[in-house]
Amino acid sequence: MHKSGASSSAKLIVMSPIGVLRTPFKHAAGTPVQGVSGRSAEGVVELHAEYVAGLRDLAGFERIWLIYFLDRASDVQMKVQPFMDTTARGVFATRSPVRPNHIGISVVRLLGIEENRLLVADVDMLDLTPLLDIKPYVPAFDSFSPSLAGWYADKSPSGVVADDRFEAGSFDSEDSN
Repeated sequence: MHKSGASSSAKLIVMSPIGVLRTPFKHAAGTPVQGVSGRSAEGVVELHAEYVAGLRDLAGFERIWLIYFLDRASDVQMKVQPFMDTTARGVFATRSPVRPNHIGISVVRLLGIEENRLLVADVDMLDLTPLLDIKPYVPAFDSFSPSLAGWYADKSPSGVVADDRFEAGSFDSEDSN
């Protein structure tokens, strides 16, 4: 099924992208590790035409969740050294992209909607990343304060950007248009 040795009883899950994320980040190196450290970087969500009706009523939300496929992440690793730490951690205690299913999530600011395009800010994903879903950010459901943050409690994402440690191969979105 995949390189991490999934059990043979696992069911195959098939997903199709509903769109693509356009961002200024062509490679992992230099990309913010979280949207909060994204320096207000702007991007565009380009939704496939058949999903545009699903955008109805989304304009009233300040923030949205983007769920996407980390298509350029390197092979699955169960222990990683996160960007903001010097200790190896279990992948499920991190936000590393080298997860068993390479699924990423980000909260972005919704700046506007123009037909099938969502203008967003605080992006932290690579250009041409396949989009799997969009959900509204609802503070009553999505914000828990105070909340324990494990090893991350004394870290700050301020100014932290990625290097290429979790990116598989080289990719240039300009070459794929």
